[in-house]
Amino acid sequence: MPVFVDNGLLRANEREQVEAAFKTRLNVDLITVDASEIFLSRLKGVVDPEKKRKIIGETFIEVFEAEAKKHKGIEYLAQGTLYTDVIESVAVKGPSKTIKSHHNVGGLPDWMQFELIEPLREIFKDEVRALGLELGLPKEMIGRHPFPGPGLGIRIMGEVNKEDLELLRKADVIMLEELKASGFYDKTWQAFTVLLNVKSVGVMGDNRTYENAVCVRIVEATDGMTATFAHIPHDILENISRRIINEVDGINRVVYDISSKPPATIEWE
Repeated sequence: MPVFVDNGLLRANEREQVEAAFKTRLNVDLITVDASEIFLSRLKGVVDPEKKRKIIGETFIEVFEAEAKKHKGIEYLAQGTLYTDVIESVAVKGPSKTIKSHHNVGGLPDWMQFELIEPLREIFKDEVRALGLELGLPKEMIGRHPFPGPGLGIRIMGEVNKEDLELLRKADVIMLEELKASGFYDKTWQAFTVLLNVKSVGVMGDNRTYENAVCVRIVEATDGMTATFAHIPHDILENISRRIINEVDGINRVVYDISSKPPATIEWE
C-alpha cells in the first residue's frame, strides 16, 4: 500500500488532488501522513537552498520510514526521479558540477533502509508523458506541470513559514486559473509564482502600502534541460497581476521572470 507524505509544502488543495487521483483514477488505497508541522519546524531559520533541500529529503525518509514500520510489506521507496534531476544533482559521465541537490537524488540520507525503485531515472519528462499515454493514464495527470519534491519550500526566498506559504498558495492559484482559462497552461512547460520576500512601496486607494512582491515564472521547454521564458500575451499577464494584487492581502507588486535556462535555472532555488 503506497504512503503519501504531506510535507506542508504543497500547493493549494494538492493533497486532496493526490488522494483523489489514487482512489478514483487508479483505484488504489493510499495512506496519507500529515507531517507538515515536522517539516516546518526543521526549516525554521533556514535560508540556504541546499540546506532546505537536504532537510526536506532527510525528513521525508524519516517520516516515511516511521509510517512504514506500522504496516507489513512496505519495503520499497518508489520515486519519479527523471534524468534531468540526476544531471543537475550529481556528476554524470563527466566533470559536471552539482547545480542543485534534488531531494530525491542528493537529498536522500545514507542510512535509508528501503530499496529504491526509480523506473524513470534515465528518461526525460517528455518521454515520461509519451509513456503515460501508452499506458492509458488520464491526460490531466500526464499534462500536469512538473512540481519539485521540496515543493513551495524552494519557491519562497529565505525562511519558510506558514504565513508565507499561504500567501504564495493564494497567488499561485490565481496565476494558474488565469493561465488555464487562457489556454496557455497546456502550451507551456511549467508555471509558478515565487515569493521574493522583498517589500516595496505601493498605494491602495488613498493608503500607502509596504508589502511583498511575487514573481511569475512561466517557461517553455521540451525536456527541462533548457528552457525559454514564455511569451505570454500582455493582457493575460495584466490579469494575473491585477488579480493577485487585488485579491491577496500582503502582495502589492508582481514581476515577470524573463530569464532563460541557461544561465538561470527554472526553479529559483
